[in-house]
Amino acid sequence: MWDAFAAGLGWSAATALMIMLGTFALALNLDVHRVVDVAWGPAFAAVAVVTFGLSQGHGDPGRQWLVTGLTVIWGLRLAVHIARRGSGHGEDPRYEAMLAHAPGNRNLYALRMVYLLQAALVWLVSLPVQAAQYISRPLSAWAFAGTALWAVGLFFEAVGDAQLARFKADPANRGRIMNRGLWRLTRHPNYFGDFCVWWGLFLIACDGGWQAAAVSLASPLVMSVLLIRGSGKRLLERHMAIRPGWDAYVARTSGFFPRPPRRS
Repeated sequence: MWDAFAAGLGWSAATALMIMLGTFALALNLDVHRVVDVAWGPAFAAVAVVTFGLSQGHGDPGRQWLVTGLTVIWGLRLAVHIARRGSGHGEDPRYEAMLAHAPGNRNLYALRMVYLLQAALVWLVSLPVQAAQYISRPLSAWAFAGTALWAVGLFFEAVGDAQLARFKADPANRGRIMNRGLWRLTRHPNYFGDFCVWWGLFLIACDGGWQAAAVSLASPLVMSVLLIRGSGKRLLERHMAIRPGWDAYVARTSGFFPRPPRRS
């Protein structure tokens, strides 16, 4: 198993790199770097499909189909959502702010700090998906638990995104805080959903024993840090803090893990 897995790591890295370089070329043509966010999910889906092909004859077919299907569903849903959300808009304010202080050529700086970095993250975070493809053991309770957690995550992501999109579509809500539906339980249902998706895929990789778990553990840990302390929750809340009613919303609503809202 491990020789084949190690041999496939280079191919998965090359796949992530090609996706991001292609996205960079598209961004230069469109003169907007926000398209890299659309490519994030499909890059994972591409790595899953490539690894699926490379692992044939090495792993359990049921797990190969399972982990590939879950990754592709998650990646394509995310891409469609981000593409719809950004349609008709200009550059993402995050990238505008970053590139405003870029030393030297702005596009080359974006290539280094956005596209190549995201290619590396796709390779690292997808390790459970890659490792699971080469596990020859039959599906066990780890895989079923992981699939259940993945489903919880997809529910929070998809429903939370849909609820927020409907809220923003109403002009009467401009400048207001979204505090309905899943957003009453957590200030970040979509980020919590992403958290569950990657811990779920990690559990599926745990079917391969402690070695597969050790190889894959960096993935959910890195995603957790990014979502809670990195470019996810922390950065978004810094932007949202200026809105009226934010402090009251923070006081009654969980910062990440869902729970009933506190009473005033």
